[in-house]
Amino acid sequence: MNKFAEAIVSSGFQTLDFVILTVYVILIVSLGLFISHDRGDKEKSARDYFLAGNSLTWWAVGASLIAANISTEHFIGMAGTSFADGIAITAYEVMAAIILVIIGKFILPVLLSRKTSTIQQFLSERYNDGVGLAFSILWLFVYVFINLTSVAWLGALAIEQIFGFHDIFIEIGSLSISMRMFIVFALFVVAGSYTIYGGLLAVAWTDVLQCALFVGGGFITSWAVLQEIGNIFDVSPFGMLSKMYTDLTTGENAVDAHFHLIIQESHNPSAFSNIPGIAAVIGGILLTNIGYWSCSQYIIQKGLAAKNPTDAQNGMLFAAFLKLLIPFFVLIPGLCAYYMFHVHPEIVASINLEGSIDKSDDAYPWIIHNFTSTGIKGLSFATLIAAIISTLSSLINSTSTIFTVDIYKKYINPTASDFTMVNIGRVASVIALLVALFATKPLLDDLDQAFQYIQEYSSLIYPGIVTVFCLGLFWKRASTNAAAVTAILTIPLGVLFKFLLPDMPFHIRGSYIFILLVLLFITISLHNKKTVSAEGIAYADRKKMKIWALILGSIGILIIFITSMLEIWAYIQPDNHFLLYLNDIGIQAFFFFGVLIGVNAIWLWSDAYDKIADHKALPIRLNLFQSSKTYTIGTIIIGVISILLYTLLW
Repeated sequence: MNKFAEAIVSSGFQTLDFVILTVYVILIVSLGLFISHDRGDKEKSARDYFLAGNSLTWWAVGASLIAANISTEHFIGMAGTSFADGIAITAYEVMAAIILVIIGKFILPVLLSRKTSTIQQFLSERYNDGVGLAFSILWLFVYVFINLTSVAWLGALAIEQIFGFHDIFIEIGSLSISMRMFIVFALFVVAGSYTIYGGLLAVAWTDVLQCALFVGGGFITSWAVLQEIGNIFDVSPFGMLSKMYTDLTTGENAVDAHFHLIIQESHNPSAFSNIPGIAAVIGGILLTNIGYWSCSQYIIQKGLAAKNPTDAQNGMLFAAFLKLLIPFFVLIPGLCAYYMFHVHPEIVASINLEGSIDKSDDAYPWIIHNFTSTGIKGLSFATLIAAIISTLSSLINSTSTIFTVDIYKKYINPTASDFTMVNIGRVASVIALLVALFATKPLLDDLDQAFQYIQEYSSLIYPGIVTVFCLGLFWKRASTNAAAVTAILTIPLGVLFKFLLPDMPFHIRGSYIFILLVLLFITISLHNKKTVSAEGIAYADRKKMKIWALILGSIGILIIFITSMLEIWAYIQPDNHFLLYLNDIGIQAFFFFGVLIGVNAIWLWSDAYDKIADHKALPIRLNLFQSSKTYTIGTIIIGVISILLYTLLW
């Protein structure tokens, strides 16, 4: 028997598991190809291919948003981070839920009113072609060299670990290919099989099915893992979760960070560097979420493809509720693996378990391999594959959209027909996959926590992107020169701060970079010479803007003042326990939070009273920000749930 067959036999997978996996692959590819099929003699228009013909309902928008977001960086990366650092990584999901409803309320309506296809198109129209082109190239680089590579690599790593495909190579003539790289290739082929032909419509509707699969499958898998481990201790799944919480928060594990949403640096410096205390709530993670959910083409594209603004907003709200569910089924496998390895290593040593956890990202595959039964193994594996394929398909389509709409149509062939644009989009997809295929192994081979790799390197660009995009969207005096300088300095400042402050958590570094870039952007814009007379604003609108400017400005100044006083007090009384605790959870993040709130006060006041505006400023229309009663109630519920989570698990 060869190594491959031996690995399959020892994996514990039975016929039922392979049937479940096979049915999933056939179903998703068939659905994608069916949706992709041209109806009658009508060929796809560019808007059909890149924006699904603006046909997505609210539930399709929400499901597709989450399907694009959830991938191996969650099932493998976040589970790996929960194994290493604990549940504090939940901050990404909770803050994402809050940011999603804010985007649905304030950002998406503006973009939809302008019939925007890509964020780079908006930047070109708001500033100039140079700014739009710079960000188009930047996002193409991020999608191909960070997102496509990491999603496929993590997926291949998980599959390799689950089946035990280590040190297995496929020989093709004189060429020897590792099983992991072959799996990367296979994932690209499956995702590309319907995405390249069908475009966003195929992506969105297959995403609905895949979202249902990995949410339902994720909960079933986590329950099954708790049940299997609970059987060892003769407790129910809920009893097992309670036992884990008690054992990891009391006795010799009283300072263990794994069941705390706010990590203290003194308790776990390594975990704090990844998820720095309160900064995980009101610091750089907040900035990352704003940039990711509002400026990532493969995310915001789903909202832009909605039938109407109401469906777009409700889709964002639906996605926000789904985000709050994710920690409950993504983190549990990693926590269970940590519990078994670090609290009861004697049990791990006494029973016959396959494989080991050499890197944090091995936690999810290891736990699935050893603590799930027949049928559940197949379901959990299909769930993982669904998460991988859904994200890859969204990335492929968005990469082709950015290249075709923002570069090819604008600079190479301005008169291109819809037929030509669709075909160029397909070619761009194939090239992106080939480049990512060859770049994957050199970039990711030696990583321990890939989720943190994605977040850290993405954080280099978010301070500049958020500054340029959000101020351009809302502030009438935001200038092209300010946008260009900010875009140019974003990555160099990120690299410089990483070199000068290597031990500072990257979220906090990103916060300081954001403060510098915002101050620079405002200063340059206020000295802008290309201005016109500002359009008049209704008295009622000006009054609303003034009130909110005063409220937000006062809050921002108060936050910065109190934080400064506490820092001075801590310097005078370095042994004060209360002040030591505040520094231990990263109170410095409140400087960023104060600036973030204060910036909104600046543009609100300026928009209300300045007599001049940038010559490309957007018209001020407060009526765009109206939302339904359902949206308001849903937003309040999400806020209450978030507060309860942090109150109970601080």
